[in-house]
Amino acid sequence: MALATGGVSVGPPPPFAELIAALPMAVILIAPDDQIAYANSEAERLLNTSERSMLGHRLGAIMKLPDDYLARREGLGFAAFDTRVDTRRGGRVRVDFSEVPLPEHPGWRVVSLHEAAASRRMGQPDRGAARAAVGAAAMLAHEIKNPLSGIRGAAQLLGSAVTGDEADLPDLIIAEVDRIAALIDGMQDFTDTRPRELEPLNIYPLLDHARRVALAGFARGITIEERFDPSLPHVHANRDALLQVLLNLIKNAAEATAKQADRRITLTTAYRHGMAVSAAGGQPRRPLPIELAVIDNGPGAPADIADHLFDPFVSSKPDGQGLGLALVDKLVRDMGGIAQYAREGAPEVTVFRILLPRALS
Repeated sequence: MALATGGVSVGPPPPFAELIAALPMAVILIAPDDQIAYANSEAERLLNTSERSMLGHRLGAIMKLPDDYLARREGLGFAAFDTRVDTRRGGRVRVDFSEVPLPEHPGWRVVSLHEAAASRRMGQPDRGAARAAVGAAAMLAHEIKNPLSGIRGAAQLLGSAVTGDEADLPDLIIAEVDRIAALIDGMQDFTDTRPRELEPLNIYPLLDHARRVALAGFARGITIEERFDPSLPHVHANRDALLQVLLNLIKNAAEATAKQADRRITLTTAYRHGMAVSAAGGQPRRPLPIELAVIDNGPGAPADIADHLFDPFVSSKPDGQGLGLALVDKLVRDMGGIAQYAREGAPEVTVFRILLPRALS
C-alpha cells in the first residue's frame, strides 16, 4: 500500500519500518520527497508530537534542524553531537542527531535522535570551572609534594636506627610516600593548560609504534588486529598527545581482557562524513571526521560507572586510580576532539572511539 505524504504517493516504506518501532531511541523515516513517512513512539515522546501530526511534513517543520544541516548534508549522511532541538510546540532537548541514507531503498533516509546523556564529553566543558579546578589541583599537588619529600628523607634516616618488630616500618613509610607521590604526578598531568602544538599527522606510523610498544610489554601474548581505512587523510593533532592516548587505550584494553580465554584487541580507523560536534558560545559546529577506535573483547565497564568512565578517580579495577581514561579525555579535548565509550556488536565488544579534526593541508 502506498503512503500519501502531502498528497504525493511515494510508495511503501522499507519493509523493516515496523521493526524500528521498538527501538529505545527516537527514529523518523524520511521519504524520497523529504517528507516524514514514519515516526516511532520514542520520537513522539521526545518531540512531544504525535506521529499522525508529523506525517506529510518536512523534518524542519516539526523541529529546529542543526544550523549547518543543509550546508553539510551529503549523500553519505549527517551527524551532530549534543545539538539543541527546539520543537514546534516549544519544547527543547539536547540530542545526538544522525541521518543516514538507506542504500537498498534509494531516496529513503533514517533520522535518529538520541538524548545526549553525556554532553560534557560531546561538547565543550565549562572552561571557567575547569580552570578553577586545574588551579586548585596544581596548588594542592605542589603543597603536598614538599612535605612528602621531607617525610621520605626522615624515614630513610630512621631505617638504620630502628630494629626489632618495627624494623620494616621505615620501608613501609617510604613505599606509601612513593605511592602518594606517583598519584600526585598523575594528577599534575591535568594541570598543564598550555595550548598544544597541533600539526598535520599521518596516524599510521603512530598506530604502528603504539602497537609494537604494546606487544613488547603490557600486551605481550595478546592478538592485536588492524582494520584500517587506507585512504584516511592526515589528522590535525599533537604527536606526543595522540601517542599517549593510543597507549593508554591499548593498555586499558589489555587489562580489560585479562580474564578472556581468547584475548583480542582491534585497532580501526575510518572517515566519518558529516560528523561534527557542538562548539562553544554560538560558534559553528566543528567537523570531526577522523575516527580512531580501540576495540577489545573484554566484559566492558560496570553499568553503574559506564557514563562516568572519563571522570577522574572513576575505575572498575580494584587497584585502579581512575586517571588513565580521564587523561585520555583531556588530551583528546586539547586537540579539539572527543572521546567516547560504547558496547557494540553481537557478541558485544568494548569500543573506545576517538574523533579528531582533519588537517586542512
